[in-house]
Amino acid sequence: MDAGLEVRWTTAFLDLPEAVHAATVAFWAAVTATTPSVSRGDRGQFATLLPGTGDAFLRVQRLEGAPRVHLDLHVDDVPAGARLATALGAHVLLAAEHVVLASPGGFVFCLVPDRGERHRPGPVTGALGGRALVDQLALDVPAALVARELEFWTSLTGWAPDGDVTGTLVPLTRPAGMPLRLLVQRLGADDGRTETSAHLDLAAGGPDRRTVVTEHVGLGATAVGEGARWTVLRDPAGSPYCLTDRDPGTGRLPTGQPGRLG
Repeated sequence: MDAGLEVRWTTAFLDLPEAVHAATVAFWAAVTATTPSVSRGDRGQFATLLPGTGDAFLRVQRLEGAPRVHLDLHVDDVPAGARLATALGAHVLLAAEHVVLASPGGFVFCLVPDRGERHRPGPVTGALGGRALVDQLALDVPAALVARELEFWTSLTGWAPDGDVTGTLVPLTRPAGMPLRLLVQRLGADDGRTETSAHLDLAAGGPDRRTVVTEHVGLGATAVGEGARWTVLRDPAGSPYCLTDRDPGTGRLPTGQPGRLG
C-alpha cells in the first residue's frame, strides 16, 4: 500500500444551519466538556470547541442546508495532498489556504495546514458518572460504493483496514495519539442514501453506555435505537451519532465481546 499522506491530526466539523446552531453547539460543548471559542471568519461562522486539557479536534460552522459532519485532515503540504487526493478520485470544491474536496463517494472533507496539534484529550465524565470520548468518524457508505471508498481512504491516509474488508464495519488503523479514527460502515440495502455521509461515534465504556445515554438525553439528545453494543441518538440538530461499548481509554471493545466496533 502507498504510504499516503502524513496526516498529523484529524478534526470533525459540525456544519449547522442558523436555526439549530446555538442549541447544537451548546449540546456538544456540554457532552464533551469543552468551551466554544470566540467566533471567527468573515461572518463569524467558525468556532472551535476547546477542551480543558489537550488539543481541540471538534469545530463548528454556520452553513445553510441540512446539518452534516465533515472531516479535516491536518497535513504538512496541502497542495501535494490535494494532488494525491484528486489522483485517487476526489474532486476539488474549493482551493485556498485549505482545500475542500469530495471523496469518490461524495463525502466532503478538507485538507488543512498542520498547526502543531498533537495532544489528544482524555475521556469526559458526565454528571451521573458516565465516561465517554468522541473518538471516531463513521463514514456511512452505500454498499455499491464501499470498495471504492475503502480504497480511497486507505490510500489517502496510509491507514490499513483493521479486519475483514467485506464486513459491515471496517475500522482503519490510526496512528497513536490521533483523536479520530475512521470507520467505513456499509449501509444496508434498505437505506436510500446514494452518497457517502458521516456521523460521530463515542466510546462509552460498556456498562457506562446507558448512564451516558441518560446524561445525553438530559442535555437535549433523543435516543432513537439500540443494538447489542451501541445506542443511536440524535443531537438537537437532528443529526445521528452513536454511543458504543468501546473503552474510552483504548477505543477497543472489552475483552471477550465479539464484533468489529474496535
